[in-house]
Amino acid sequence: MISKSEEGRRSEKSMSQIKSHPDSDEQPEEDGNYELPPLIILTVQRYEGETCEGQFHGQGVAYFEGGHVYKGEFVRNIPMGQGTYTWPDGSTFKGEVYNGIRHGTGTYKCTQNSLFYSGQWHQGKRHGKGTAYYNEEKTSWYKGDWVRNNREGCGLRCYPSGNIYSGEWKNNQRHGEGTMRWLNLGQKYVGAWQDGVQHGQGTHVWNLWRKDGSQYSQSNRYTGEFAQGQRHGWGTFYYAGGAIYEGEWKNNKKHGQGKFTLSDGRAFEGHFVDDQMITPNLRAHAPLGAFPLSHSNSSLPGPDMALNIDCLLDIIPERKRDTERKQVEFVVLRQERELRSICSFYSRLGYARSPENTLQLSRLQFWRLLKDCNIHHRGITLTQIDRLIREDVDPAEIHSPFTPVLLRKLVSYLVIVAYHIHSKDMVSPKYLLAACFSKLMTDDILPNAKNVKGFLFRQPDVGVVAMNYMKRCWEVFQLFCTATRDEQTMTCHHLLWMFKDLHLLDHKLTTRRLLEIINAESHDPDNLSASVDLEITFLEFFEVLLGCAEVTCEQVSETLKEDHQVSGSNTETRKDSPEVETGISSAQDGSQFNVKTEANEIPETAEYTNNPGGEIMCRPAENDTKDGKLELKMKTVEFFNHFFFPASDYYQLVTRNKERKAPPRISETDALDKMQQKPNHAVRTTCS
Repeated sequence: MISKSEEGRRSEKSMSQIKSHPDSDEQPEEDGNYELPPLIILTVQRYEGETCEGQFHGQGVAYFEGGHVYKGEFVRNIPMGQGTYTWPDGSTFKGEVYNGIRHGTGTYKCTQNSLFYSGQWHQGKRHGKGTAYYNEEKTSWYKGDWVRNNREGCGLRCYPSGNIYSGEWKNNQRHGEGTMRWLNLGQKYVGAWQDGVQHGQGTHVWNLWRKDGSQYSQSNRYTGEFAQGQRHGWGTFYYAGGAIYEGEWKNNKKHGQGKFTLSDGRAFEGHFVDDQMITPNLRAHAPLGAFPLSHSNSSLPGPDMALNIDCLLDIIPERKRDTERKQVEFVVLRQERELRSICSFYSRLGYARSPENTLQLSRLQFWRLLKDCNIHHRGITLTQIDRLIREDVDPAEIHSPFTPVLLRKLVSYLVIVAYHIHSKDMVSPKYLLAACFSKLMTDDILPNAKNVKGFLFRQPDVGVVAMNYMKRCWEVFQLFCTATRDEQTMTCHHLLWMFKDLHLLDHKLTTRRLLEIINAESHDPDNLSASVDLEITFLEFFEVLLGCAEVTCEQVSETLKEDHQVSGSNTETRKDSPEVETGISSAQDGSQFNVKTEANEIPETAEYTNNPGGEIMCRPAENDTKDGKLELKMKTVEFFNHFFFPASDYYQLVTRNKERKAPPRISETDALDKMQQKPNHAVRTTCS
């Protein structure tokens, strides 16, 4: 769907979720239109009042069979003129009566459904001008024309929510020309109605709202044809950011021929299907003298989607760069809705619950997207991708899992990745970048995104627990990295040595089992030696730790689970105490020391949700049961608090002690000085 700003995008989303004729507060109405009893002498049980020649005539009170009472004027046994009817349930009518029925002007009150009507009557029915209230609070009412108890003609209807309709009615439904205001939604429609919904020509306006609930002065507006409450036919949509779409619509979506004009005056025409441009063509450039926006060199609808792919355009002949950029932007336009949905989905991984659109995608979650889509099976590692998309960032931040990835960066990164993994397979494409990105989306992203794999986010609640240990694990990761090209990176080989140095390998977590965990998502998981020299990102490092937790803590988790079922005291202790003392013995010198490690409370169960119409969330794991999830969470907590962090702290302590006891090294400068002083003797130097 094409939009001009973040506010416009949210408004478009709200339009797809809310019917264009919201009428949820239109409740069925009981009119309380009780039929009056036959007014013949035999039905009257008692009469008190004036008579004439043996007939009721003048002022009087008649008590009818069944409990009905009439008090007022009588003319020859028949209620005529001004009078009051009272029903057994307490309902009343006070006003004009003709031949025993309500006729003229009068007020009716019904005790059963709080209906109150004051106005004109004809032959016992509301007919003419009148006002009806439908609740005791008088927040739901109608004032206008009536025809035989139905709202028909012109009238004003106020709903309990405060929404207001003013216009024509027929058979109790909005029908004809009218204006509807949805105050809570900030919407307004002026135009034709049929059987209660928008039908025909009309204008619908969506005001934009800030996060704090206040309203922007800007608004989106559609003017055109409606059918059965939806934008259908020919119409024009004016976006708050200044863009305009003129063309055909079907079921609230752009469908058919259309023209999209950007706020800077450039226009694109093409064929739309299901809200997406299929065959765009550039028809006009920005007019002379126009003041371009900051993203005016982009065909995309807003700055949050603007591409930064200069690193790719630099390798393309200069005469083709502008066309290449425009064509790849057209492909992005067609995939905009899916890209936004994917970004929103992955930004929520690792969080329990959060208000919509408040989370930002991180590099850690971006890595998970790439692995879910098997990009690492295309002959490229995630660390190599980090270098391709590094932009102008500090070398220390190139592989940081905390780096934010905005939507525009995500799209740009995917275009760059698409070129590097698919360009070699392209046979003389007309538009290389567009062809590569289309292939990436079709073959890799769309079929696989949102099918979460790996040990970290596969089970949402386990992922929430694990994320509590992310910062400290990042510190350990950096400790065991090696410095290359001003970067800190780690290979699988280094990871194996780390487990050996920390004495984490045993009869359960063997070297072979560790290699199986490392290769769990590789292209050839049975070839355990193929990936030993490959560089890994922090995500891959972190997920290996979680995989090892399931192996290392098999027996311990069972004990914790039993303790948890017998008594909740341990949980309360963890809640009250931010730290836990853990003892560990040295395997080298027999010394013992205490290490304080964080004991994170297990959060509430998390769940991943998707945008309306999205795909299924996460693939369930083998132990996807309540007990299985509890066991995995306890394994995670136990592994980090009682194995990994104590071992890492002990290793650092031993390393620092060794460095303090080691003899000082001779610098290269000192060695040269000594060689000059003693030229006849060979001197071995140790360079720092």
